[in-house]
Parts: sequence; C-alpha cells; structure tokens
Amino acid sequence: MATVSAHDMRREESLLASRTVDEWSVEDSARLYGLAEWGKGYFGVAPSGNLLVTPTKDPRRAIDLHKVIQGLEERGITTPIIVRFRDMAEHRLGEIRGAFDRAMAENGYTGGYSCIYPIKVNQQRHVCEEIRDIGVKLDFGLEAGSKPELLAVLGLTENLGSMPIVCNGFKDEEYVEMAVLAHKLGRNITPVVERYRELELVVKHARAYGVRPRIGIRCKPTTRGSGRWESSGGMRSKFGLQVYGILDAIEYLKQHEMVDCLKMLHFHIGSQISDIRQLKNAVSELAHIYTEMVRLGAGMDTIDVGGGLGVDYDGSQSSWASSINYTINEYAADVVYRIKAACDTAGVKHPRILSESGRAMVAYSSVLVVDVLGRNRYSSDPDMPKCKAMIEAEAKGPPQPIIDLVDAYEALGKRDPVEIHHDASQAFDEAMSLFQLGYLSLPMRAAAERLHWAIGRQVIVKAREASGDGSLHEELQDLPEALSDIYFCNFSVFQSLPDSWAIDQIFPICPIHRLNEKPTRRATLADMSCDSDGKVDRFACVDKRDCKPVLEVHDLVENGTYYLGFFLVGAYQEVLGDLHNLFGDTHVVHVGVDDDGHWEIDEIVEGDTVREVLSYVQFDHEDLERSVRRDSERAVKRGGMTVGDARSLMRFYEGGLEGYTYLE
Repeated sequence: MATVSAHDMRREESLLASRTVDEWSVEDSARLYGLAEWGKGYFGVAPSGNLLVTPTKDPRRAIDLHKVIQGLEERGITTPIIVRFRDMAEHRLGEIRGAFDRAMAENGYTGGYSCIYPIKVNQQRHVCEEIRDIGVKLDFGLEAGSKPELLAVLGLTENLGSMPIVCNGFKDEEYVEMAVLAHKLGRNITPVVERYRELELVVKHARAYGVRPRIGIRCKPTTRGSGRWESSGGMRSKFGLQVYGILDAIEYLKQHEMVDCLKMLHFHIGSQISDIRQLKNAVSELAHIYTEMVRLGAGMDTIDVGGGLGVDYDGSQSSWASSINYTINEYAADVVYRIKAACDTAGVKHPRILSESGRAMVAYSSVLVVDVLGRNRYSSDPDMPKCKAMIEAEAKGPPQPIIDLVDAYEALGKRDPVEIHHDASQAFDEAMSLFQLGYLSLPMRAAAERLHWAIGRQVIVKAREASGDGSLHEELQDLPEALSDIYFCNFSVFQSLPDSWAIDQIFPICPIHRLNEKPTRRATLADMSCDSDGKVDRFACVDKRDCKPVLEVHDLVENGTYYLGFFLVGAYQEVLGDLHNLFGDTHVVHVGVDDDGHWEIDEIVEGDTVREVLSYVQFDHEDLERSVRRDSERAVKRGGMTVGDARSLMRFYEGGLEGYTYLE
C-alpha cells in the first residue's frame, strides 16, 4: 500500500507552518486531524479544545469526551477505556434504514428491506442487545456464523418470532438440527446452505421434525470485491455453491418435494468494499441468478447481498483499502435499482433485500481512549559544552568525523540546510564505521549521536523557515519520520487494535483535549507490550493519500495526563483481540445523552482482572497464591523477610490478582 506523497506532506506541513502557536485555532485542529472527513458529523471540537461527540449529529446534544474520561477517573475507572455511544449506534442504523427507504420509494420498489447484524462483528452482550432492541423498531435482524453464535442469537430473540435470523458458516449436523428446531420454536430463521452436504442435512432434519423450513443458498459470484478482503469473494471463495451446484440443489429439493422451501439467495464478495463499481457488478449478477431460480420453480422471496458496506477510516472518500468511494445513500440506491431492474425485466416479484452491514452499523459508536505514559525524543540541543568537553578529553584527539559534525552544527543558519544534512549524514556514517572497527571510543560515539540528531532537527526547522511555506526539500522528506518522538501509550495493540497490527488497517487517531493548542511534536505510538510490533506508525492523512508515518501531537506537560482517542473501533477489534503479554479486555463504558443534552453513564463493564486473564490460560489463582505464600514463609524462616514483610507481599499479590491488567 502506498504512503503519502511528498506533495501531500508539504500541504500538511504548510498548514502547520502557516500558523503560529498563538494563531492556532480549534478549526485548524479539526482540519489537521480530518474530523469532518472521517467523522461524518459525529465528531467535532469545542472552543475549550476538548473533542466533542455528537451521537445524533445534533450539536445541542454534544458530549465532551474529555469530561467523560475525567468523570470516569473520579469513579475509579481508568484508561484504557472503550467508550460506547448508544445513541450513535441507533442513529447509524437509522441512517441505513433511511437510505434504503428513500431508494425503494424513488425506484418504486415493493419488496422491503432489512439490515442484518452479524454478531461476529462485535459479540459483546451489551452491543448485541442494543442492536437487537433497535432492530425491533427498524425491522432489522441478526446473523449467526457458527453454532455458538446461533445459541447466543436464539437466547437474544426471546418473544421476537418475526425478527429475521440468518445462519451462515460451516454447519455440522448439530448446527443444522438446532436451526431446524429454532424454526419449530417459531423463529424466522433461514439456514444458508454453503455446501451441498448441508442441504442434505436440512432436508433430513426437516423431515424428522415435520417442518418446512426457510432455506437459503449462498452462490459463488464471478465478481470479486475490492480492498483487503476481495479474496473472500469470487469463484475461489471459501463458501458457497457454483451455479451448477445451485441447479443440483433445486433438483434435489424437487425430488423431496421441498423446492418451495428454497426462499433466499445469498452471496458475499468481501468485507469493506472500497469501490462501488465492484458492488454494482456483483448485485446485477446476483439478481439475474435469483430470477433464473424463480423461473426454475424455487419459492424465492429474499435476496441477501451479504456484507461489504464499508467505513471511511482515513477520510479520503476514495477506493483505497481503508476508505470507500461511495456513501450509504449511493450504496442503497445501487442495490435497490439493480435488483429491481433485473426482476422487472424477468417479470419477477421484487424480493425482500437483506444486507449484512455489521461494520457500517457499529464501527462509529466506539472510541478507545488511552493515556500517554511517556516518550522518547531526539533533542535539538546537543549540549555543546558537554560534547566539547568529551572531545577535548579524548587522548588521541577527536577523529575527523566528529570534527565534521561539530562544523556542520556550527554552520546551521549560515549554509544551505540540505548541504548541512548531506555533510552531517556522511560524517555520522563514517563515525559509526570507525566504531564498528574499534577505532572510535564510546564517548566519541555518544558525541556523534547527539550531534547527528540535533543537526537533523535543526535542519528541519531551518529548511521550513527558508522555504516560506513550511515545505521540505525532497532530500529532507524522510527526516521528520526518522526524528519523530515515540509516545508510549497505556494499551495493547494486540488486544485493542488487532487489525492495525495484523493487516495495517488505518484508524483515525486524535487527541481528545488541547485541540485549541498547536501540536508541536510528531510521533509514532508504542503500546505497553514487550513486542516490537506493538506500535502504530501509519496514520490517516488529511490530504487523502492513504497514510502518513507520524502523528502530530502536543508536547507532554509535567504532572499532566495526555489522552489520545482511537476512533471507529466498534467493529471486530474487541472480538479479535488476543492476550498478548496477558493484557485483557479494557473497561467499557456505555454513554448516552439525556433529554436535556447531558451525558450519562448507562453501564460500566469493568475490564479483565489479572486473575481472570490468568484463568484463560489455565492458571489457577489459588494455586499461585499458595505457591507465593509457601515461598514467603520460607523467606521468613531463613531470615530474608519479616512476618510483616510477608503479610505485605501477600496483600500486594492478592490485590494484584484482582486488579486491572493495565497500569492504574
């Protein structure tokens, strides 16, 4: 995947350079971090510099996210925290409903529509219950992709016999039998046949229990999606039947006098479809297969266009993998129009349309907030008195590369910054070569490093001043990244942001306060884990060219806490997270807005304790406590600890087992 171009970086540098610290405004911060582009009206900045969340896009009901975090800290709930906004989820589902309602009205479509939530997107109980309750009002449904998920969905849909349930995924006999029994229970459930063997199981259990179930078939379209998940669709996709398999299925059902039970055609061309053209082609193909199945005698009434409705993570509104080049309205209009056109041409009744748009339903409604623990940085001041003292103390005199670095530093402001950069880089490389050969002392290496990094930072400053517009010469383009700070954040990428690590997914990241101040530092982000991959070094770019290698941040204030928000993390991140370094689930807080526009806490779900995380990997906390207690008694016996020391240790150990896995 491409990184941001030099031209686009210059545009962003120009924004920073054109404003002094005193001139910086909250509008500048909103523009720098791209809030309007990826936020889609849900996020903004207050005059105080705090980030605002507007769950219903009504500015009168805005929530100050920084105040929410401070309020939670007062209640003993410390970052990292996932903050969920129930009203945003409801608003988002309402937007999807509205888009399809408008498309159906404009096209004279009579078949109806339901959005289906695949619970694999976020299986947390509170999320599923929230989506279910909203779904009742909007005529939406739920999808299960495995036997455990089906059991969860059946429990979630008590007394909701009309709510559509779609069963996807690999199905063994027990899974199919459960789906058939659910039909008998009164659920509006459709098991989707992914393999021919599953059709045989559906027929077998339907006859055994005396029911005529709704049956769906997933087809393998020739059209593939676009973006990272395009390989999950097409002729080589994991699930589904080829067209000849569909014909065989229709014949099999006719033989068993159940062809009228075949109600739904389903497909999936990939998650996060970035290019609307691929969707148009796929839906047209699906619609023509549907009309042919009707012609062949199947009792069809539903088309499921699967998942794929994407989210614009980087705000570029393009076909890049982390973006989409269409809106919800365009998506709905294309799906409805193409299905209607095919059905009208064939003289077929308009089917009910289902879409499994889980990512688009919940991604926006969750924000991960973390605190910055500290930083590594390269100073622009090499402490010349100290450097010169080390050089003068060198018994054999300073080697030539060190002399050249001193000369380059002293020439700053007098010579062209690019020339100074070339000279300093050459001198530093020569110094490192001498050290590796044993001809440079450790103090001289230290002096070389301090001078080299300080020259680099000063070269950036001088070059921006000389350009007039804050841009950098092409030869200096890599310097900001090479000299960026590392901000250490209190979270685990592997637990809370696994797609960032695994597939280089871009997530919008922005400070949640101090946005009325100009960010003066550039940084990559490192997590608390001991793994070198535990970092974020790809960031959404306001100039709409995929990503940039550093994030603009504020300088840390002594005795102050700096908070960063990771946005659009509501889809997949919680359920995909692992226990790397035994960091468990974070705290999750459900926040709503009352009728007066004040935020309120609906639910606090405390994160994993150390004891709980250890139990996931088969450690018994009682065994651990006994082991430490025995060891402490031995220490008391041999005089290494007092009885009081042993009691303090056990209190600390037992308290630690019940504590948060992150820093408190």
